[in-house]
Amino acid sequence: MEIIPAVDIKEGRCVQLVQGDPNKKLLEIEDPVEVAKRWVNKGANYLHLIDLDAALGEGDNLEVIKRIVEEVNVPVEVGGGIRDIERALELIELGVDRIIVGTKAITDSKFLDELNGYIEKDRIVLAVESKEGKVVIKGWKEKLNLKPIDVIEKFKDKVGYILYTNVDVEGLMKGIKIEEIKNLIKNSPLPVIYSGGVTKIDDIITLKELGAYGVVIGSALYKGKISLREALKVLENEG
Repeated sequence: MEIIPAVDIKEGRCVQLVQGDPNKKLLEIEDPVEVAKRWVNKGANYLHLIDLDAALGEGDNLEVIKRIVEEVNVPVEVGGGIRDIERALELIELGVDRIIVGTKAITDSKFLDELNGYIEKDRIVLAVESKEGKVVIKGWKEKLNLKPIDVIEKFKDKVGYILYTNVDVEGLMKGIKIEEIKNLIKNSPLPVIYSGGVTKIDDIITLKELGAYGVVIGSALYKGKISLREALKVLENEG
């Protein structure tokens, strides 16, 4: 299982938000490139970059992403505001390994069909975000009458991975909801990368035991609740 540090970028800086709220910053660090390098130096084999400005439709951080791709020697996945083919291809051309699509893919059934014509599905991650058991879109503002597994089943032939976020616990550092994740991983035909509420090493071990492909960790790493080196070591020992 991969442990994937999150680098969320807003206005050229690395930030961590509480429950995705741009007005509630848990922390802010000047240089995302240095942050990315730091995680790689501590053993990260993969990075998760989110362009919050692009997600909010307030510009983008392509230059920062480009620098990270050029200056770190591990693959990265990028999400946030990928609403057209041009942006997806721009990121792939920058050297991004995987792109993460969400609202646009879920609400426009033709989008992934078109994207598949340009980018192989193994480089596409579908973000499925859930609140109170239902899928939410548009920055968690709109709830659909769909369960996460319904969305996964619908798009399973068009993407390579699922990025599953439990919005109920995201950014709160209060731990994970095991039963919900267990059922999702068990029933998903695609590898699941989990995000949201991972606070301690035990959460990581649990996710590995449940069969998660990867885990994205943000707040807990930045606040020092989890040591990346220690987490990687524990995973290695778990076999």
